[in-house]
Amino acid sequence: MADGIQPQPGIMDIALYKGGEAHLDGVRNVLKLSSNENPLGPSEAAKEAFRRAAHDLHRYPSTDHAALRAAIGDVWGVDPARVFCGVGSGEVLKLLAEAYAGPGDEVVFTEHGFSMYPIYARACGATPVVVPEHERVVDVDAILAACGPKTKLVFVANPANPTGTMVGAAEVARLANGLPSQALLVLDGAYAEYVEGFDAGKSLVESRENVVMSRTFSKIYGLGGMRVGWGYAPQAVIDVLNRIRGPFNLSAAALAAAEAAVRDTEHTEKCRIENAKWREWMATALAELGVPSDTSTANFVLARFTDEAEADACDAKLRDAGIIVRKVAGYKLPHCLRITVGDESACRRVVHAVAQFKGAV
Repeated sequence: MADGIQPQPGIMDIALYKGGEAHLDGVRNVLKLSSNENPLGPSEAAKEAFRRAAHDLHRYPSTDHAALRAAIGDVWGVDPARVFCGVGSGEVLKLLAEAYAGPGDEVVFTEHGFSMYPIYARACGATPVVVPEHERVVDVDAILAACGPKTKLVFVANPANPTGTMVGAAEVARLANGLPSQALLVLDGAYAEYVEGFDAGKSLVESRENVVMSRTFSKIYGLGGMRVGWGYAPQAVIDVLNRIRGPFNLSAAALAAAEAAVRDTEHTEKCRIENAKWREWMATALAELGVPSDTSTANFVLARFTDEAEADACDAKLRDAGIIVRKVAGYKLPHCLRITVGDESACRRVVHAVAQFKGAV
């Protein structure tokens, strides 16, 4: 590259994001539990909508996402005019950073928060500010102490990834109330649907002007391959985001599948119930083997080992058994492994492999 051609400051400080592995050399029957995917997959209604969309692939998709926004409004009881659709919730979060943060600004998030948060900050020239958690739980007081006149965005995943922990509605409201006037609180609700009766911050969005909620179709709806997400925000924020997003950011097939998926509430509830059942079973079984985890409210458990060496050794044992889980040293949790809740056979298989590692079988 010519000496005079340089990227924006901060971009070369970004560590590349690494997704969960999907393949192991020489292993055919790989069990992938590294990306928090829904083992039940998308609903039949979503798959049928995707198949029908094949007949119109020569047509440009909707630019206003009206049908999907209406479906989200119907199911989640939100105002469709204040719904913003993006390429996964990641695009919603990225555009918020681009729109509201820049050089000289600060973006606040917690030490075990989603690893894309610092990337979004650096990509727009802002400074990432990392705040400690308290025993793998978001600490509202620590966040408020880290905020100041340069703070423009505060990212909080609730439920959190990779810990699976949550903070209650009263604490989230206290955080929103305590932020500086120029700061937006962004509630990343990628796993919100796994929590029964949880509004993921909807009431705060509707009662305040400084809160945004994001959601995804990649987890409970089983549409990770389609890349669809949405945000709910004050009208002023929606107006800003619509000015900078691409006009055709979502394909017609993705829009159709997502609309069918969100309306199939029976399938969504089935997925939530099955996940809760096998999450509890797996967490209990691992704890009995001496591998504890915090109470998870998502579709994974964060298994804790004595130290990094034991976590690495267990990961190697699992890989030998054809099982891929997620090492989370990059999240400052080197002694942990994040294990997606699969179906019954997957949960039993991974627990059996850990039992073999522990010498319990």
